[in-house]
Amino acid sequence: MVFTFKGQLDAFSEKQFKTFVTNNLKNDLPFVIDLTKIDFLDSSGLGALVQTAKECKKSKLGFTVVGNSRVAQTIKLVRLGDFLNLKSSLEDALNYLKN
Repeated sequence: MVFTFKGQLDAFSEKQFKTFVTNNLKNDLPFVIDLTKIDFLDSSGLGALVQTAKECKKSKLGFTVVGNSRVAQTIKLVRLGDFLNLKSSLEDALNYLKN
């Protein structure tokens, strides 16, 4: 499954993001969080991504994150690239989940 988000992932949208992702974790299917259309990512958004990663790891559920250059730079700046399974393209993310 691929979840594509657009706009901003910040303190105002974080709750909606977490609710949506948490509801879809019940499907027990590996998924991609596609942030290539996100204009802005702040610490609240990063926190939501970290929480999602923790839930996935606890449930042994495969996931990965794809971001545009701005989002990827923010994630790498705080050294969360490996933890969030950050990939540079949707194709890379889907290949990652196949393995």
